[in-house]
Amino acid sequence: MAEAANLRGVKVMVIDDSNTIRRSAEIFLVQAGCQVLLAEDGFDALAKVADHQPAVIFCDIVMPRLDGYQTCALIKKNQRFRTTPVIMLSSKDGLFDRARGRMVGSDHYLTKPFTKDSLLQTVATFAPAAAE
Repeated sequence: MAEAANLRGVKVMVIDDSNTIRRSAEIFLVQAGCQVLLAEDGFDALAKVADHQPAVIFCDIVMPRLDGYQTCALIKKNQRFRTTPVIMLSSKDGLFDRARGRMVGSDHYLTKPFTKDSLLQTVATFAPAAAE
């Protein structure tokens, strides 16, 4: 994959309550040379976003305590992170979910289970460092 060389050092956060999804995303991203931050839910993610300032954020929609829509909205309301790409992750591929994601400021939508190529292609598309 040609884009993989451009992903070296890109900081990517994966927010998902599923350990399996977090681990598979981490493996794919680390193999491509990305720095990976993992969060189990929205509260965990919000604490880490400010400290680590990821270039791209993948956010599951259905999570306990703070769902993906609320998490995305809170990230995008912060002046420092309003331009940070947030990609919603969902096992549902419905028009309503996509529209609701756009309403809270998400930049893209990736359906689970995702493939290594679709994940890396999304990072390559949205990571500012990938454009350099």
